[in-house]
Amino acid sequence: MGRSPRKDLVAGLTVAIVALPLALGFGVASGAGAEAGLATAVVAGALAAVFGGSNLQVSGPTGAMTVVLVPIVHRYGTSGVLTVGLIAGLLLVALALGGAGRFMAYVPAPVVEGFTLGIAGVIGLQQVPAALGVTKGDAENVVAVAGQALADFARHPHPAAPAVALAVAAVMLVGARLRPGIPFSLLAVAAATAVADLAHLDVATIGHLPAGLPLPSLGFLDPGAVPHLVTAALAVAALAALESLMSATAADAMSASERHDSDRELFGQGVANLVAPLFGGVAATGAIARTAVNVRSGAVSRLAALVHAAVLAVVVFAAAPLVEGIPLAALAGVLIATAVRMVEVASLRALARSGRGEAAVLALTAAATLAFDLVTAVVVGLAVAGILALRQVARSARLQQVPLHDGLAPADHHEEERALLAEHIVAYRIDGPVFFAAAHRFLLQLAETTDVKAVILRLSHVTAIDSTGALALGDAIGKLERRGILVLAAGVPDGHRRTLDALGVLDTLQRQGRVFARTPDAIARARTELRTTGVLAEATVRKGTDR
Repeated sequence: MGRSPRKDLVAGLTVAIVALPLALGFGVASGAGAEAGLATAVVAGALAAVFGGSNLQVSGPTGAMTVVLVPIVHRYGTSGVLTVGLIAGLLLVALALGGAGRFMAYVPAPVVEGFTLGIAGVIGLQQVPAALGVTKGDAENVVAVAGQALADFARHPHPAAPAVALAVAAVMLVGARLRPGIPFSLLAVAAATAVADLAHLDVATIGHLPAGLPLPSLGFLDPGAVPHLVTAALAVAALAALESLMSATAADAMSASERHDSDRELFGQGVANLVAPLFGGVAATGAIARTAVNVRSGAVSRLAALVHAAVLAVVVFAAAPLVEGIPLAALAGVLIATAVRMVEVASLRALARSGRGEAAVLALTAAATLAFDLVTAVVVGLAVAGILALRQVARSARLQQVPLHDGLAPADHHEEERALLAEHIVAYRIDGPVFFAAAHRFLLQLAETTDVKAVILRLSHVTAIDSTGALALGDAIGKLERRGILVLAAGVPDGHRRTLDALGVLDTLQRQGRVFARTPDAIARARTELRTTGVLAEATVRKGTDR
């Protein structure tokens, strides 16, 4: 299965050491319990490795998913969160079969960075009650939960839990800077567990864990509750797809030759989320941090992720009593350090410097993540990014007066231009997209053209046109003609004729023979019509004088 089994075995063992405290911590943080986190890491980690589209991806419970699961557990209980994971698995499989993986490329970088920053903030705030050793409040918003925990701690302070949490977080953050290759998270948790036991610290621990995984069962499924859980499942599926494809893309960037299959990755995550709930596991996704450890540890195939799942399975079946004494404050410290490390300060600074628009998208996405939920945050980020992109594209569209004979020599060109201007013939070339964001501006510019007898619209450089833009173009043509200005069109791209013909924008010009493939032909027709009109007008004047 692997081209270098030894490398994969070492990488898998390394990832398992890093993943163990994270799986426990995310399980506890989600509200489903440490055993749910371990079951997710084992079952989903193995299935996503086999069926997924990346050779280097490591899947399991993640901080981002925990953020989504907490309110679901709070509202619907453990059975509800397992049902949500099952439905999300079906949705992911459907997305994979529908070829939705390719759309990941359209998520802008500021949205991804803002999303990550917001998740880091939510994860950190979620850990405040456990880090302070107080009971978590009933509020759903993480800011309110953290504030309530601080108030409770201020009324009844006890230093043991915050000391453990801060010590674990400090060891992880400082250790990662000094010796990045050492799994300080596991070492810190082990040390905190030993100190808490030897010193008889008054801190809450994980407590009893079942030895092994439960038999697969659908006993949690309540068909009557499914309609109420679909919205939550959509959020979980969207997040699983987004985070998994982000993680797989990051793995590709860190590897010299690997390229993931987006649709197969979605399928693998769908299968993992379909099966994990049967064993008591919560929703899973590709884990960026664990995937990065996997790649940097030398993994070359899926075997590494399978080894990671197998090692965690050994812990579940053989070492549950050792895990039971881990202080919850220690796991809170692990997750706080993880949240801090998620924030890429250099990347945030670069995006903030790149423009006010990017900075606004980033800030709004992060704020929406803290204030609402992750799916709302992504929708807000994409909407704002889309509006700014449309504004930028609309600005790139130009209406400008241009030379009518680009192929002439400079001297001939100037003579020709002077002759045409003397005859009051001008050409306007429309560059870029003509769509709803720019249509009004084009209408005003064209309709306000003055001191001309003929306008030639050169459309060969129009890159895109929608119905609003086409109708605005038609309105401008109509206003010019009502003012007695002769209008001709040249170089209409074949790709835009369907829109223009469907709306009848050029129908009148075509009936009058004023639509041409080349600009010189339009010039000749304009001169002919103006001369004919001039002769008729002159004859009419003479006839009136004779009378």
